[in-house]
Amino acid sequence: MGSNIKVQRICQNCGNEFTARTTTTMYCSHRCNSTAYKAKKRAEKIQVSKAETIRVVKSRPIEELKTKEFLSVTEVARLIGCSRQNVYSLINTGKLRATNILIKKSIVRRLDLDELLKDSIVQPKTKDVPLTQKQELLEWVKAGAFDITECYALPEIQTKYNISEKALYDLITRNNLPKIKKGWFTYVPKMFIDDLLHLPING
Repeated sequence: MGSNIKVQRICQNCGNEFTARTTTTMYCSHRCNSTAYKAKKRAEKIQVSKAETIRVVKSRPIEELKTKEFLSVTEVARLIGCSRQNVYSLINTGKLRATNILIKKSIVRRLDLDELLKDSIVQPKTKDVPLTQKQELLEWVKAGAFDITECYALPEIQTKYNISEKALYDLITRNNLPKIKKGWFTYVPKMFIDDLLHLPING
């Protein structure tokens, strides 16, 4: 049974007045409906592109932070991928040394941060893990003994390869890559990441 409703409305696409048969109709014709739908999809793509551009721009300063001798609490948090509260917790428990230059302003030496990262892992019993033997490296990882210099922290991977957090998570899950969780940080062996993303390993 057809509807007897007749409502005068203004088309949201062309702006012309038309008679609608429902109270929710927004367009005067299929053509206007299709045009509006395409415009909406274009706008969504533009927003996604803008968001990705903003993300890339925001990630660039991380590389600059790696060269600074002294870091603020906010900069430490950005560099290692955790919250400011977590950084303050490390400072308050004595795990991370910091200097108060003002009442509410603390700075951290990059060297002290590097020491924290080194101390937060279990060092391997042998000098090096061979880069050419993936199976052996995987066994080291499973055993909980690995060299931090042969691993990336997750934020490092995002910055180096310009990859989003979701894409990185999917990559790790899809390829069943080993992850090492130590304290606040999660690491993945460089070998697997560099191999998957087709960039040569340095060193």
